[in-house]
Amino acid sequence: MYPISYLFVPGNRPERFDKSCASGADAVILDLEDAVAPAAKESARETIASWLRNGGRAYVRVNAADTSWYQDDLTALLRYPGLQGVVVPKAESADSLAELSHALADNAVLLPLIETALAFEGLRPLARTPKVERLLFGALDFQVDTGIRGDGDELMYFRSQLTLTSRTVGIAAPVDGVTASIHDAETIRRDTTRARNLGFRGKLCIHPKQIEHVHAAFKPSSDEVAWAQKVMTAVAASNGSATAVDGKMVDAPVILKAQDILNCV
Repeated sequence: MYPISYLFVPGNRPERFDKSCASGADAVILDLEDAVAPAAKESARETIASWLRNGGRAYVRVNAADTSWYQDDLTALLRYPGLQGVVVPKAESADSLAELSHALADNAVLLPLIETALAFEGLRPLARTPKVERLLFGALDFQVDTGIRGDGDELMYFRSQLTLTSRTVGIAAPVDGVTASIHDAETIRRDTTRARNLGFRGKLCIHPKQIEHVHAAFKPSSDEVAWAQKVMTAVAASNGSATAVDGKMVDAPVILKAQDILNCV
């Protein structure tokens, strides 16, 4: 199973590293980009490297490839087995991603953040890059880059493109961007449910309080689970013959849907 919740943690707050790993998040991303001021980049890098060197395990969001910090981030961090993967902000170049993939350890993956119009223009080559496990949607930065106002229907086309591309190139389903609200459970669940309905299977989080609401939104409802169990019971009893549930034929797509629901319980 791939992670559902990815929790960002500022790279210059080492007192939060172990706590975040015990927070209930499926994955932790130590952040060297947005969460760290320029003057603190180098010390944060060394702090993360020390933590990874001493048994810590996490993903790391490095600085963007067009910054002066990018190469130093990679040089300092790629050597440690605790690095589960690299989150690449402003990912736009498949060639740059491919170069990074060759430098990664065998057990580490790439998680490109799709945050610009140029990234969408080259989405398929990015997704096809070796070691890309799944695509992350940086919705807030994408809105800034494109001038799009609103995070609902305004971005539906782009979220759908991430789902379609992920499916056709054979990588894991995409991960939706952060919800700015920390305490508003209704908003967090609404945003997560929308992403789930559009084929996403994960969400970026900026605070531990968001995690339980994200997990709850991705979990199938009791009605969905009951339906799936009914379908699989009917299939088992049919011994390969045609069967129906609630007056509707059960064919291969219905069975796959039921199996998918039960796999998420």
